[in-house]
Amino acid sequence: MSLPIFSVTTTAEEVADAFHAEIHGKNVLITGTSLNGIGFESARAIAKHANLVIIAGYNSERVALSGAAITKEFPAAKIRPLIVDMSSLASVRKAAAEVNAYPEPLHVLIHNAAAPAAAFKLTADNFEAQIATDHIAPFLFTKLLAPKLLAAGTASYVPRVVFVSSNAQAMGTGPDFDAIRVNPDAAKYDAMTAYAQAKSANVLTARELSKRSGGRINAYSLHPGTVYTNFHQHPDVVSLFQGYGILGPDGKPSTEHMKWK
Repeated sequence: MSLPIFSVTTTAEEVADAFHAEIHGKNVLITGTSLNGIGFESARAIAKHANLVIIAGYNSERVALSGAAITKEFPAAKIRPLIVDMSSLASVRKAAAEVNAYPEPLHVLIHNAAAPAAAFKLTADNFEAQIATDHIAPFLFTKLLAPKLLAAGTASYVPRVVFVSSNAQAMGTGPDFDAIRVNPDAAKYDAMTAYAQAKSANVLTARELSKRSGGRINAYSLHPGTVYTNFHQHPDVVSLFQGYGILGPDGKPSTEHMKWK
């Protein structure tokens, strides 16, 4: 089978259209699906082809707005909301129990939710917020949903887990295991280093999941390209991205060093 060639400028819609046959009839869960974000655009593009798209987020009103926007564009799309706060392991466990009780199989799990590269903050579980939201919670969610994913496998289909990582993973030195523990040292915290470590953890988790599943789950990590989303507009990160030349003095995307979608 000859596959199309994609790049960092390829859109979710272009990929979904190219793989209509593979998406058709599948049930897909995507985390972090607020409007104006990568997760929402992924859900919107996939909903055009899939049987069911489960849109997950921590804010019920935002999730409802995303669902309404998708069904307005695609009235036949089947959308189901799921409330989960990826900064809370208790919330992750509750959401996983809800999904495991669904009568439908789960074919694809896409981890998109992420915390902003902001000031040091601890979650309710006393983990650093970025590593908790971007890695620990997705790791737990995947583990809890793995039996349901595996049950969806057939002789002709291998379930998939996708981690939305980033090229920023190359900015760090890999995961710092001292940071992946409760009550890490705030004095050692650097926002972009923590972001890079979390995204490195996504890459390594995907590789190890594929390996340990013995071919029964295909796990992937990806760089989505440079997309101006609500992530870049968070008040805590604008000045940080300006310092790296990602955003200009006006807070808008800088094209001097970056190629945006």
